[in-house]
Amino acid sequence: MSKMSSMKLNVVAAMGLLFMVMALLQLSDGQSLDLSPAPAPTSDGTAVDQGIAYVLLLLALAVTYLIH
Repeated sequence: MSKMSSMKLNVVAAMGLLFMVMALLQLSDGQSLDLSPAPAPTSDGTAVDQGIAYVLLLLALAVTYLIH
């Protein structure tokens, strides 16, 4: 076996080992088996306020355009 093909084999083996370690680390990051229900969504009304503000802004823009 030539020196170059031996080096390629070592690189492929090192990359394979690296991918296996990465896969094992990814498995260890899994979620725990906490089966408690998710908390209920809450809304503080900011999205509604922002929507009303956008509608009023567009209305003011339209009125300004019609007046000129």
